[in-house]
Amino acid sequence: MAGVNKVILLGHLGKDPVVRTLESGAKVANFSLATSRTYKGQDGKVIDETEWHNVSLWGNLAELAEKYLSKGRQ
Repeated sequence: MAGVNKVILLGHLGKDPVVRTLESGAKVANFSLATSRTYKGQDGKVIDETEWHNVSLWGNLAELAEKYLSKGRQ
């Protein structure tokens, strides 16, 4: 049986989206997204972790990313 994977990422853009138009006319937008979490380690010190995600958007979502997204935005 096939499964569905769904992820919701909330973070900040690391750079402006790079939008390309393919030969077929389809648009694709690529950008990096930083997500952070804070927790206490075993020694009681506060630890901040940042994880980077590479995101690709296609079609109408790529056009919306080009129009509305910029570096640092949530």
